[in-house]
Amino acid sequence: MLPKVLKVLFVLLIVKPLVFIALGLNVINRDKLPVSGPAVLAANHNSHLDTLVLLALFPISQVHKVRPVAAADYFLSNRFVSWLSLNVIGIIPIKRMHSGADKDKLFDECHRALRDNDILLVFPEGSRGEPEVMSGLKKGIYHLVSEYDKCPVLPVVMRGLGLSLPKGTAMFVPFNCDVVVGEPLDAFENSDAFLTDMQAAYESLTKHCVTQVL
Repeated sequence: MLPKVLKVLFVLLIVKPLVFIALGLNVINRDKLPVSGPAVLAANHNSHLDTLVLLALFPISQVHKVRPVAAADYFLSNRFVSWLSLNVIGIIPIKRMHSGADKDKLFDECHRALRDNDILLVFPEGSRGEPEVMSGLKKGIYHLVSEYDKCPVLPVVMRGLGLSLPKGTAMFVPFNCDVVVGEPLDAFENSDAFLTDMQAAYESLTKHCVTQVL
């Protein structure tokens, strides 16, 4: 119960003011966000602000059911960051996938969250890339949702956040940013089809961005 209260207060008092006041945020197709799980939001990843922006888009009554999936080696790196990540932000820590990894065990906690009708925030690039440059997609989401009959994956494109708080810096710079939510996809024949469909969706959503990044 306490983590739920802490998360709601954190999003209400810190995240939403930061996102909607400090950033010039332009949200397109916000109405397409899921109102319940199981569901997965799959967004591009350029900044630590990405997770906060996605959390801020959900109503306060729903935010405790939104679970960011994050790299264990980074967010559990020290006692304070670990406590904040687990008890306030409510992340699902996951070890980075490597050759020979047991995919079933890798996603155990993600599966529990989906069975509890949570909404997962996932970054299919695997880690933060160069600002405003999308790198190759990983197949992890496909392996996560392939055993469910209906678990929609919603592609999300964010632009500008990589310049507001780029990788490798702690300096926040207000910048106009876009968030474009795509149509849910829930039928991938195989992992290759997943990559093809998701890449096409990202390219289409990028055309709706209005922020000009030089």
